[in-house]
Amino acid sequence: QVQLVESGGGLVQPGGSLRLSCATSGLMQNWDWMYWLRQAPKKELEWVARITLSGGDTRVADSVKGRFSISKDSDNRVFYLQMNDLKAEDTAKYFCARVPPTRRWANAEDRGQGTQVTVSS
Repeated sequence: QVQLVESGGGLVQPGGSLRLSCATSGLMQNWDWMYWLRQAPKKELEWVARITLSGGDTRVADSVKGRFSISKDSDNRVFYLQMNDLKAEDTAKYFCARVPPTRRWANAEDRGQGTQVTVSS
């Protein structure tokens, strides 16, 4: 089992930026995907961005394309979500999750407790 701990959330004004971090401990495999997910009040969980541990291949959801980016450190121990030009609709609890290729993101192998992001003036 991999422990995931998110940090970096907070209150930010529209148009502002935040960088979320996900610190990991435990054994991960190079073929795993690391995801950032989010869930707004009364809405379903959605995936925001993902990255492979092996080659750093990244994808972001259409709703955040051009504003959010995902990255990782060289040791695959810390994963980041850079969020720019934040909008009110980005308000949600953000989670990082480890997803082996045998699973879908909605059924991640491991998921952190989340960090709250609130975008408001």
